[in-house]
Amino acid sequence: MAFIGALCLILVLTTLAGHFCNRMGIPAVIGQILVGIVIGPAMLGLIHNTNLVQTFANIGVIMLMFIGGLESNLTLLRRFLKPAIIVAMCGVIMPVVLMGATAALAFHYGTFEAIYIGVIFSATSVSISVAVLRDYHALDTSEGATILGSAVADDIIGVILLSIMISLMGTQGSRTQTNSLGLGWILLEQIAFFGGTYLVVRWIAPYLMALSEKLVMNASVTIMSMVICLGMAYLADVVGLSGAVGAFFAGIAVAHTPYREVVEAHTEPIGYAVFIPLFFVGIGLSMSFTYLTQAIGLIVTMTVLACISKFIGCGFGAALTGFNRQSSFVIGAGMISRGEMGMITAQIGYQAGVLSRASYSEFVVVIILATMVAPLALKQALKLLPKDSRQGERSFTVDASK
Repeated sequence: MAFIGALCLILVLTTLAGHFCNRMGIPAVIGQILVGIVIGPAMLGLIHNTNLVQTFANIGVIMLMFIGGLESNLTLLRRFLKPAIIVAMCGVIMPVVLMGATAALAFHYGTFEAIYIGVIFSATSVSISVAVLRDYHALDTSEGATILGSAVADDIIGVILLSIMISLMGTQGSRTQTNSLGLGWILLEQIAFFGGTYLVVRWIAPYLMALSEKLVMNASVTIMSMVICLGMAYLADVVGLSGAVGAFFAGIAVAHTPYREVVEAHTEPIGYAVFIPLFFVGIGLSMSFTYLTQAIGLIVTMTVLACISKFIGCGFGAALTGFNRQSSFVIGAGMISRGEMGMITAQIGYQAGVLSRASYSEFVVVIILATMVAPLALKQALKLLPKDSRQGERSFTVDASK
């Protein structure tokens, strides 16, 4: 029952924090992350990041990305596939060069260790950006579609880089993290996953959703949508991708059936009432100030570079594909956030002995700080867009064929 009391406290505090943040014009997710910092080990120590809390948080990110998929426009995602890939590539190269090959070496890390640090910060966690884009009605725009597409491509590139680094250091690990069968098998699995995703979107999801309507069971349509969501999230995790990627494509699959509005109306209250707040609180619960004063220079420098490398890299990639300055700012800001992929990569490096315990803790703090900066930066960037591009009329400011 202790978890029930903790959950009650978290929901009360996150609701109040979200309310006051919205009143002050700050993204609600910032308030929810701050709640985790205040009540977590970093300050008051009232609640810790237990396995049960982490499980709820994992479900939260899955549901958040599923809802994001429900609200996404597949036509837009297809149209901006090429810009998304270019943005992702630029957004991976810049952190590896700026944070790994330059800054980490300047802080006297070894060459291999420095490159590994760059890989840690090469991946984007789009979950927070999805929440902010939804709040500001910009998810179903050319910029939103590019951010979502880039994040998926970014995740795949990150997994490939991680696999290469693991093969170089010769360590073994779990299937979902290191996949000791090698890079070729990982790529084959991921190709099979995306091939299967096409089948789900085109045929399997419509059939299952139609079948669920015939079942004599309350909320059968919503239950079936959750089965598709959780099933695809699990399969994505099995092949080495983030579960959020699978959930996102599950949302797209369900969105292209006649049951989109029913599912969206039922899943949003479930997600935002319980699980999604736990995801953002979990970020704050992971914060620790133990090593903050001992390596303040490293943490500040790396946090600034983590934000700048993605902002400049992805913004430059957007500009290369024809986006105007305002849209490039939005895309760059939307790709700043780090999250589960960076945490996983850092943890693998620590377990393999590439990173010391102190370095691991310092970079976890950097990931969290960059994640907190991301929604604020995205909010400011969104203000640059014309209002009609965020409210009903969707503006398409680029030629995606360029």
